[in-house]
Amino acid sequence: MKFEIVTLFPEIIRGFFQDSIMARCVEDGRIGFDTIQIRDFAEDRHRTCDDAPYGGGAGMVLKPEPLGRALDSIGAKGKRVIYPSPSGRLFDQQYAQELASEKELVFVCGRYEGIDQRIIDMYVDDEICIGDYVISSGEVASLVIIDAVYRLVDGVINGDSLVEESFSNGLLEYPHYTRPSTYCGSSVPDILLSGHHAEIERWRMMQRIQKTKKNRPELLEKAVETSEEVESFLKTL
Repeated sequence: MKFEIVTLFPEIIRGFFQDSIMARCVEDGRIGFDTIQIRDFAEDRHRTCDDAPYGGGAGMVLKPEPLGRALDSIGAKGKRVIYPSPSGRLFDQQYAQELASEKELVFVCGRYEGIDQRIIDMYVDDEICIGDYVISSGEVASLVIIDAVYRLVDGVINGDSLVEESFSNGLLEYPHYTRPSTYCGSSVPDILLSGHHAEIERWRMMQRIQKTKKNRPELLEKAVETSEEVESFLKTL
């Protein structure tokens, strides 16, 4: 899978691809990436990429000409183009799984008040919101989406590690413990030391349900409606 990121600040992007699991994926060829500097496509001597909005208002807007030329340079109209924006569709795990099936994704990183609407109309396939809040960096928002997507690509993460993560079966993940068995007077639950795998699985499901009920009750309600496993488990309580 390849990610192409159109940005004014490529250095923010590059560091992410050079560390940890992502770096190994890039090295073995599972993941590819490229950054496209928007300023390289500005034609005035100041390499201007933003201007004041028509109609007035605070802030600046990324100009369509350099951004359009940057997108044309990578043939963006033939690829799936994503623009992270508070005005977009809310991002979730199911959306990440959908995007993970693509061979290439192009990200347009906004700044200031955003980008000219004509670029969205002409190039963007997915306008995505990562949450109900506003941040100043389209690069950071793009990396949130990329991180959620690339780990779902075949071979990146052990499949068993993905099965019981938060949002699988609509539930949040159960708590984890490791050595030592006692830390600052707090002990690991006895069930996890018992070796009874069926009881451990039951305990973990209970923890998932309790955490979801506490932190995201709307998810539990949906999980009961859509997951026979969750509905069946709740009937045994």
